[in-house]
Amino acid sequence: MTVTQDMSFISLITNASVIVQLVMALLVLVSAMSWTYIFRKLFAIRGATSQTTAFENAFWSGANLNALYEEVSSSRRRNVRNGALERIFEAGMEEYRKARVSFTGKDVDTSALLDGARRAMRAAYQREMDALESHLAFLASVGSVSPYVGLFGTVWGIMNSFRGLANVQQATLAAVAPGIAEALVATAIGLFAAIPAVVAYNRFSHDIDRLAIRFESFIEEFSNILHRQAR
Repeated sequence: MTVTQDMSFISLITNASVIVQLVMALLVLVSAMSWTYIFRKLFAIRGATSQTTAFENAFWSGANLNALYEEVSSSRRRNVRNGALERIFEAGMEEYRKARVSFTGKDVDTSALLDGARRAMRAAYQREMDALESHLAFLASVGSVSPYVGLFGTVWGIMNSFRGLANVQQATLAAVAPGIAEALVATAIGLFAAIPAVVAYNRFSHDIDRLAIRFESFIEEFSNILHRQAR
């Protein structure tokens, strides 16, 4: 550690010990990754919400289910990215139609029809939720661990600062202040990485939970519609 009166932010970083600099570099890298996932998840959830609302409006507008299914399937074949709720609907409707064909000329087993469609929608629901929840665990880890990583850098820097005082005849504030300031930068960077990650994690978790409720409600309501049609 170099004792210096230059207290600029850049100087505090460049004059820090190697361990503290490594901690800072790690926290900066983690923070950059965290912000990348935050923006990606923000756009993904906004897109999923708007697509879900649009499909709900189309579904409950009284459109024919078979025509709606053909429209969704046609979009997928044209490599148009459908929304999560559209994929759930397509999975259930596709399984329902296949089951109806298998019962052609036979007595229709309503429970079998509905069970197959419900399982298909549940499987699609789980895939969509896995996609929406991806990288949330990383944000949670950054939010909980980064302050401690920064604190480790701070403790290490303060230890080096006090060790340097062992060779000084008279300890003064001017001698110890730069070293402590260098160490505290690590804690500041750790908080800079942690706070946005925690805020984003809580917000995204809330938004995803609301989407999950909408998906589950749709599955139940669509199952009721299929039950009435199967009679």
